[in-house]
Parts: sequence; structure tokens; C-alpha cells
Amino acid sequence: MIQIFGTKKCRDTQKALRFFKERRIDTQFIDLAQKDVSKGELNSISRSVPLNHLIDTEGREYDKRNLKYLVHDVEEQLLEHPLLFRTPIVRYGKKAAVGNEPDTWKIWAAEIK
Repeated sequence: MIQIFGTKKCRDTQKALRFFKERRIDTQFIDLAQKDVSKGELNSISRSVPLNHLIDTEGREYDKRNLKYLVHDVEEQLLEHPLLFRTPIVRYGKKAAVGNEPDTWKIWAAEIK
């Protein structure tokens, strides 16, 4: 099963959801505005994607928390403030991709079918 972490307002998350729906592949959507990412999930994701690529340095939450000017522990910040994640995070088994990655999704969709 495909897991998609994101927010309902994120256009790239909507693209990911639509991509898999069009291919009739079941997904589980985790809304980061409603639910935090567990430490175990973060560890699993970070095996495929480095932590520094998971944080959205262009997003409002990053600016709001003034993280640009502070030395911070990325893992701690992501666990405490899930809206800092770059979205969507798409997981397939032990693999993960961040952002709009249709080429990666196509490979996974072919493996599922």
C-alpha cells in the first residue's frame, strides 16, 4: 500500500493522490495538519530521504518558527512541528520519495500492478 503524508491544501499532495487514484492503487492519506509523524515513521522515511531534504525551508511554518536564524535539530523540529515537512512524502514499503516525483511513482505503480 502507498502512504501519502501531506496536507489537503498542498497542490503536490493533491497531485500524488490523483496519480495513484487514476491508476486504481489504494493509498492511505495522513494529513500532517491533523496527525504527527511518529519517530519510527520518521526513521523509516529518513532511510530513503536525508533529514535535511525533509524540511521545507521555503514554507510558512519554517519562517514562522524563525528557523532560518536558529541552529536547530532537524529531527526534533519535524517531530514537534509536522507542518515543517516538505510534502508530499510518499512511502511504498521501505522506500520513500519527497515532493512531486511522478517518475518514481510510475516505477512503484508498475511494481504494484
